Amino acid sequence: MKTRAVFLVALLALLLSALPLVSAQDAITVTLGPVSQRVIDRDSLVCGANQSLQGFGFVNDEGQFEGFDIDVCRAVAAAILGDATKVEFRPLQAPERQAAMQSGEIDIMSRNTTMTLSRDSQWATTFGPITFYDGQGVIARAELGIDSIAGLDGGSICVQTGTTTELNITDYIEANSLSIELQVFADANATWEAYVQGRCDGFTTDKSGLAAYRSTAEDPGAHVILPETISKEPLAILTPQNDPQFAEVAAWTVYGLIQAEEFGITSANVAEFLPAEGEADDAYTARVTPAVARFLGQAGNQSGNYLGIANDYMVTVITQVGNYGEIYERNLVPIGLERAGTLNDLWTRGGLMYSPPFR
Repeated sequence: MKTRAVFLVALLALLLSALPLVSAQDAITVTLGPVSQRVIDRDSLVCGANQSLQGFGFVNDEGQFEGFDIDVCRAVAAAILGDATKVEFRPLQAPERQAAMQSGEIDIMSRNTTMTLSRDSQWATTFGPITFYDGQGVIARAELGIDSIAGLDGGSICVQTGTTTELNITDYIEANSLSIELQVFADANATWEAYVQGRCDGFTTDKSGLAAYRSTAEDPGAHVILPETISKEPLAILTPQNDPQFAEVAAWTVYGLIQAEEFGITSANVAEFLPAEGEADDAYTARVTPAVARFLGQAGNQSGNYLGIANDYMVTVITQVGNYGEIYERNLVPIGLERAGTLNDLWTRGGLMYSPPFR
């Protein structure tokens, strides 16, 4: 019996050695989902966005969209189409977001939208990774001389109707037994303008929005963002629920932006992290580390192939858009949103920005 067993093992080994070798890369087959397919067929990504929130999504003097959320969409376009400029932006007011997602009018939404239970379950969407950790606050005129929301007791606050912002401030007022009248308006810009015109003593929205609006004021120093943070507002991208494959592309693009910053890979130095001409795989991997080689899809490592897109997609994304830190510095620091010491810093610096492993 022992001799027969040895013979069978030897025969099996001989048969296996005769089979053609199939690389891991060749073995990966990913079927494109309906959203990915229409993006590729159209040769452009349709992104639902804000058009009037400084730093996040707005139209500049040249008529071009720019901002933090805008760059996230450009990164996804670079990942799936290889070109960050192939994006068509659809401006959306807050009440229009659900319909735009459910109707298929847009492929992705990157528009300062808070992830909540009801939206996740009722909008027929898939929330991607959190791109910005925010929280609701209140801004008031410096001339009032107050240092807390309680200082507005007996006064009024402007708020956009039909939003989680309105619900949060209502809960806060009731929980703290304050007598504050809420003046509601249909859209964010009208709400801010009403506050600026003196129709309310304060204005409430996410603190990132407060900083953005204050940066547009004639005298930013005349307005004070009060210290309280009254809610959790994790802002994230959204994709249609009917396409998990596209959702993964979008998600791992955002993760890639964060991971690139952790590795120190930027739009300026990404070429240094690629194989030099004639450099052997083992030498290259030893130089940049196996983790970087996997992340960039180099030296025979899998990356984008798992998602059904270009294996080295993050090279394209970083080259054309930059990493998370570059996007943040470019768009949010100018409106006063410093990053150090906040939840939006890398986990290695005490923040919450963290990517799962690329392997």
